[in-house]
Order: sequence, then C-alpha cells, then structure tokens
Amino acid sequence: MTRPRRSLLFMPGSNARALEKARTLPADGIILDLEDSVAPDAKAVAREQIAKAVAAKGFGKREILIRINALDSPWWIDDITMAGKAQPDGILVPKISTVDDLNAVADRLSDIGAQASIRVWAMIETARAVLDADKLAAASKDSETRLAGFVFGPNDIARETRIRMKPGRAAMIPMITHCILATRAHGLEILDGPYSDIGNIDGFAEECAQGRDLGFDGKTLIHPSQIDACNAIFTPPEAEVAEARKIIAAFQLPENASRGAIQLDGRMVERLHAEMAKRTIAIADAIAAMGH
Repeated sequence: MTRPRRSLLFMPGSNARALEKARTLPADGIILDLEDSVAPDAKAVAREQIAKAVAAKGFGKREILIRINALDSPWWIDDITMAGKAQPDGILVPKISTVDDLNAVADRLSDIGAQASIRVWAMIETARAVLDADKLAAASKDSETRLAGFVFGPNDIARETRIRMKPGRAAMIPMITHCILATRAHGLEILDGPYSDIGNIDGFAEECAQGRDLGFDGKTLIHPSQIDACNAIFTPPEAEVAEARKIIAAFQLPENASRGAIQLDGRMVERLHAEMAKRTIAIADAIAAMGH
C-alpha cells in the first residue's frame, strides 16, 4: 500500500491538549513525542498520556508514530515497552548510529511480543549514521529490524559536525543525497527534518520544495501552521497526475503491450516513465483517500 507521508507533525506527549488537537489536523501523520519536546520530569506523564491517546484511537487515516528517547538515555526501555504495547503504526528512534542499535530495538520489541505490523523509523542524526547509511538501510533485509525508513535530522548533525545550517543547506546536500540513495537502494522511505524558524513562511516553503526535489517523501514538522504548505508542495500537481495517467493508458494499448518505448505527444516515453507514473498516480490516489 502506498501511503502519503507529506507531513508528519511532532506533538509533545506531555501536552494533553496537543494530543487531542492532533486528531483534527490535516497532517498525513502524527509523531507523539517523548524526546526533545518533553522535559525529564514529564517523561512518565507523557508516556501515560500517549498510551491513552493511542488506545482511544480517533486519529482517522493519519499514520501514528511514537518517538522514544535515545538508546543512551535512562528512559528508552520504558518508552519502547509502552510504545510496543500501544500498537502505533511505528516507533521513531532518535540517534540510531549502528546496526547494533537497530538490533537492540528489535530485540526489545521481540521480548515484549510487539505486533509485527509496528514499523521502526531511524533518525539519522550523527556523523556515524550518515557515513553508514547504506549499512543501516541494508539491515531492513532482516525483517526482525522492522525498518521502514529514515528521518534525516539536520540540527543534530550540524551540532555534531560543526557544519553550519544556512538557508539552502548547500553544505548538507552531499549528506542528504547519500542518505536518500541508501534508502532507495533498499526500498525504504525517507523524511526530511524539521524547519525551526516557524515565522519564516517563505524559507519554509523553499526548504519543502528543495526536500521534494532532492527526493524526500515528505517532511517532519514542529508546528501545525506548517502543515498546509507542506502538503501542497509534496502533492503531485494535477497536470503531473494527468500526464501520468496518459502515459499508463498509452502503454496499456494493445499495440504497445510489448514495446519498451513509445511516442506520446511528440516525445519518446520509456517503460521507466510508466513505472514513475504508477507511483505518481498511487500517491495522488492515496492523498485523495486521506480526505484532507
């Protein structure tokens, strides 16, 4: 099943009102957070509130992820135990750097008998993770890891590497493309990290468009005001969807059934374009099914 992941919004697990509001927002997914947005003395309350929120359902077709605390924290075992029992769509794990990290998560989920449908998402936030992105993505071949994809974390990478976060992210593009190639080589998804300057609407739109053009499947967000622009930018334009349908229809004609390339509206179109067109249509149809 193709699932739209244009916009995944972080919501602090310690804020009960935010958890309630998440059910009404037009994001494709909600990330119920136990990490950065939750103070140390509020972790236990956040854990309890997230468990209740997921059990109460009411999120419609939105994908629900729970972000736990990092594996070097004192909270992650309690976090993942709760998350595994709560049965969200996925668990987002910060600062994954090695395959051993993925295996530690897999072992814990296995120990508590977590449903096989719960996927794991790895946050790529360290220099080691970027360097070993291919190894991490390749670990998805072991179904025990449950690995569905990466979330690129530019802020933590900038902090660790001393690469400056500038508009346009020129210095980070080699790392971004490296991680995107790793996911595509192993059939995984990848989401862009959040844009912190909430008030800069134009800067946000530019970064969304850049992320889309680099190949991200969508973007993680830190404020509801960012959802509509993000959805619009990551939605295939109507003209592109219409063109995709035309390409598929042309290749389905009996006279083109065995041909690798055809002429369409005066240009050559290959079967690879038909494969790309199928994905465009699948995403467009999935977005329409979301109903927002």
